[in-house]
Amino acid sequence: MNGESSRPTPIPAAGLFTPGSVSWTVHADPSMVLGGLRALLLQALHPLAMAGVAQHSAFRDDPWGRLHRTAHFVGAVTYGTGGEVREAVDRVRSIHEHVRGTDPETGRSYRADDPDLLIWVHCAEVGSFLTAARRSGLALGDADADRYLAEQATVAHLMGVPEEFQVPAGVRELDAYLVSVRPLLRVTPAARDAMRFALVPPLHGWALLASPLRPAWAALVGCAVGLLPPWARRMYGLPGWPATDCLATAQARLFRQAALGLPRSWREGPHLAAARRRYDPVLWREPGGNAGSP
Repeated sequence: MNGESSRPTPIPAAGLFTPGSVSWTVHADPSMVLGGLRALLLQALHPLAMAGVAQHSAFRDDPWGRLHRTAHFVGAVTYGTGGEVREAVDRVRSIHEHVRGTDPETGRSYRADDPDLLIWVHCAEVGSFLTAARRSGLALGDADADRYLAEQATVAHLMGVPEEFQVPAGVRELDAYLVSVRPLLRVTPAARDAMRFALVPPLHGWALLASPLRPAWAALVGCAVGLLPPWARRMYGLPGWPATDCLATAQARLFRQAALGLPRSWREGPHLAAARRRYDPVLWREPGGNAGSP
């Protein structure tokens, strides 16, 4: 891209978000684990996005590394200083410049920095984070949800979506976008492979000896599948029943409550810990209350 759209979006020296933002609250919550898994499964339904992952990503050889890099990016952009945000964004955008090819299923060409694909990946991600947080029990009202999506729209533009492209900045806009994009979605062989890989990822070393780890991981992925929209589950050939939604919500709430019982140092990333040290501790609270409150 060139011209106005190629100019770097200014980033405040303190970072994109402050302790009063909804983004801080949502991204500090344990439900992010479920939201991240849901996002990956939803993103895979776009043939061009999935082709890019299948042909250019090392998720099969290093799935844990890919998850770690994704979590690192979200942490840096949410809690980092302006310099840390710029570094994280520039690193991903430089990778996107080389991700291009042809989808073997549709014969269509793709490039990772295409604005339409960037919007799809963004919406699947933030929509999943928001859905998982609310259904897990994080107290977010409708105004908080809209505010979260408006905050995160800034990230989409940083990632290369030109300002003239509309990024959903509210729940109604996001819902309308998902309806509009559904005719483009399908379950390709690569998407089915991603679903199977998510359910049974490779385990190495000590993990092979930890017999509860594999079923525990499968339970997490199963819950994330249940948090998908019914239409997305049906595309994967899974039940779209309302009972499945109720069960997934109950499981998500149990997971969140159990995770909140762990020490804070176990469940928060290094970027959040560093950001907390930069701000007066009275401005931060344990996840679980109302968004944006101290």
